[in-house]
Amino acid sequence: MKSAVLLQQLEIQVEKLAQAVEPHANKRTTQARFDHQLFHCHSTRLGDYLLEIRQNLARLTQSVSDNRTVSVAWMSERVVLQIGALQREIATQKMRSGEARPVALKENLYEKLAEHQDFERRLRAMIGDRESLLAQQETLIQQQQLQRELAALEGRLQRCLQALKRIERAIENRERGL
Repeated sequence: MKSAVLLQQLEIQVEKLAQAVEPHANKRTTQARFDHQLFHCHSTRLGDYLLEIRQNLARLTQSVSDNRTVSVAWMSERVVLQIGALQREIATQKMRSGEARPVALKENLYEKLAEHQDFERRLRAMIGDRESLLAQQETLIQQQQLQRELAALEGRLQRCLQALKRIERAIENRERGL
């Protein structure tokens, strides 16, 4: 009897949550909002998270009827944590309204991409210049100095290439809606 009352209270909470989520259910956000340990879904829509809560509540109800106490304890804790997380997310929607500027963000990423591509081009040119100078040097001290400069430039080039890859991945993720 006690678990039936608790299940009913959870169902009421989920229905209240559904009413709060409804205006925001299908709006896409710039990124997934919750930790993957709390929600299995990695959606950018809040309605998908509500659906997972409802599915977990159904599993919890089934576990109660099957008298699986360990599963009931785990599932009930999970549902309560998920409800709380989604309630907090709904409460912060007004604050997040300024966050929805994906077009400006895309332009910024493309600007960063072009800037880093220019850095790469200039670093490659500097490396080429130093390599040709190195071949012309006659003293060991001058050769060593140019070799140090070359090593530093190659390190900068590697960091630039890594940054380029990160920016390209971020652009791909934005375009896929992740």
